[in-house]
Amino acid sequence: MMKHSTILAVFLVAALGVSGCSTVSRLNPFDKKDEGPAELAGEGQRISIIPPDQVLEPAAALKGVDFALPPVEKVAAWPLPGGSLEQVVGNVDAAPDLSIVWRKSFGQGVKRGRYLTAPPVAADGKVFVMDAEGRVAAMDARSGAQLWRTATNPGDNKRDRLAFGGGVAYADGKLYVSSGYRQVLQMDAGTGTVGWRAKTSESIHGAPTVSGGRVFVVALDNTLLTFDSATGAPSWTYQALSESSRILSASSPAISGDTVVAAFGSGELVALRTTNGNDLWNEALSRASRTSALSEIRDIPGRPAIYQGDVFAVSHSGVFAATDLRTGQARWTLPVVGVTAPLPAGDVVYVVSKTGEVICASRENGQIFWMRSLNEGFKSKRKGGVFGIGGQRQNRPIWSGPLLANDRLLIVGQTGEMVVLNAKTGEITKRVDLKGASIMSPIAMGDMVYVVTEEADLIAIR
Repeated sequence: MMKHSTILAVFLVAALGVSGCSTVSRLNPFDKKDEGPAELAGEGQRISIIPPDQVLEPAAALKGVDFALPPVEKVAAWPLPGGSLEQVVGNVDAAPDLSIVWRKSFGQGVKRGRYLTAPPVAADGKVFVMDAEGRVAAMDARSGAQLWRTATNPGDNKRDRLAFGGGVAYADGKLYVSSGYRQVLQMDAGTGTVGWRAKTSESIHGAPTVSGGRVFVVALDNTLLTFDSATGAPSWTYQALSESSRILSASSPAISGDTVVAAFGSGELVALRTTNGNDLWNEALSRASRTSALSEIRDIPGRPAIYQGDVFAVSHSGVFAATDLRTGQARWTLPVVGVTAPLPAGDVVYVVSKTGEVICASRENGQIFWMRSLNEGFKSKRKGGVFGIGGQRQNRPIWSGPLLANDRLLIVGQTGEMVVLNAKTGEITKRVDLKGASIMSPIAMGDMVYVVTEEADLIAIR
């Protein structure tokens, strides 16, 4: 296991009142009594939308059945964490040989109290990254040379010497940056010069989404904030349910037409009008569990993905759902615990569970074509201590992705490697040694695939 195996180990409990210094509350998610499932949900309660006896396994009727994937296409830019406004990119034509071309450091990596959770984006021949201290850098996409670097720490508050989270998005020659320092900024993508800076009342752990002259971002207190992209002036807001605990990483909104879909730490998946914030529908991806107190962390830390009229999202409390974008009705659900974004593609949708299962399910009905465990054979053990007593327990590695490239699934994880799977069968065809753990999905631009590691290295693969 890598030394930072607890970064997305995801059981850090964060108070909603946390400031930019990211103070952690003393809530204990394990101190919960099992009172059994309630038949009726009272005010402020949630009911499960998944039958308790649903089993996760490949469907016998789909054994040997083929399915269609999107055609292979090159992408000229990756402007948002998910690659597009819908937070979905199809079958990219990139890195056919999967050979590492270069590796460049861009700042502070994961360290005690510092977490690197901002996904990279790419456009105009540059890859834009954010390190664990909130510094944004532009790297040349061909050589990895650093072109500029700008700090997001405003420097006007002693409490804000330490923060984490946030992210970047690109639109029309500008970068839009969210920060754990309670800031949303606009920067010139060519120089890093700050155009405007807007303060927020809470830290922001997820990257922004930019569309139609607005910047959309989710703050730590489960508020969807919007800003004018030209001036930084605040626009409408939406307040989701309050939640006392959540995952370290955070989601970015997805947009289709005039509808924005946002995921929150409360487990809510909400669709709103982009122009005024009017609520269209609200679905709670929550599942009661009699065996795991951690299911009480209902967060949806992975991005929702919009594809051909449906929204795909997975929650930490164990609900993977396909929801009709127009009506908000759940089309199907599966009992999957996840912390990363699902990937719909062609006839299927892929998702990686927190336990390391890669699942390929029918996009139409949720029946499973195949499953592949990336943690097969893993045995938990303690590191340190004396004669096996004491020390730190090593958890299963967390995996992130996938990226679909040339009919292959590229998945990275805390083991320090990229695992390559046949997208049709789930067979592991290759392993690429990255020499660094990663919890952020790979991205692509042109013929290259890019990976950010926890050591704040940007790796180019061709």
